[in-house]
Amino acid sequence: MASKNDVYRGAHQGGLWVVHVGRILKDLRWTPQQPIKRDDEAIRRWRDETWPKLLRRARRERRTLVFEDESGFYLLPGVVKTYAPEGMTPVLREKQTRDHLSVMWGMTPVGRVYTLVRPESLNGMPSIEFLLHLLRVAGERLLVIWHGSPIHRRAEVKEYVTSTRGRVWLEALPGYAPDLNPWDEGGWHHLKNVEMRNLMCRDLDELHQELVLTVGRLRQKPHLVRSFFAQAGLKLRVTSGRSGRLSIKELGALRFQ
Repeated sequence: MASKNDVYRGAHQGGLWVVHVGRILKDLRWTPQQPIKRDDEAIRRWRDETWPKLLRRARRERRTLVFEDESGFYLLPGVVKTYAPEGMTPVLREKQTRDHLSVMWGMTPVGRVYTLVRPESLNGMPSIEFLLHLLRVAGERLLVIWHGSPIHRRAEVKEYVTSTRGRVWLEALPGYAPDLNPWDEGGWHHLKNVEMRNLMCRDLDELHQELVLTVGRLRQKPHLVRSFFAQAGLKLRVTSGRSGRLSIKELGALRFQ
């Protein structure tokens, strides 16, 4: 794909003014964007090689494998298409505010979901709280996969993980690889555009209550949670060194109370 500089250079040679180029870019629906450094080969290796190894390691070491991510839920509704009588367009009376709930989420290959909700932006301390929460409710030994956010790289988080003496093992995703995360590939869309679509809440308390109900419904659909892994291209059936393939039933061994 041609860069913006290429377009400007070609326009200059053709005698166009910069203002004309701006209009052309707008017509082409080009916008100013910061380039990212993405290693497609590293992402492929992670999906094809690292992920199966992590599944086998979790089973071998009797760890609960958890994919973690964060997201914000706002009082502003997620607007999607719905049904109404012809000529009577539905109207949402939204409250113009940036108030929101910050949520840390975890999902497992067997379809279990864990959450930690805070009414403010997240930093390193909620990361530690979430790991503590997982140790209490998910299993005594964890293998947590998350992205390289600054809140995950804080010194307090590293100190806490060290203090667990191996009970918590962290694995970072490659940089700029949301397509490897089941939350990004299916989880967030389902929560915001299906379960909570067109939802209007008066305040954060009501939003929190609706979020709790949404999580409850999702926990009743482990097959749907597992489908998010498939959308990310993460196979849940991998070759085992001793007994062939790990079935969904065998994947249940990835969680130990």
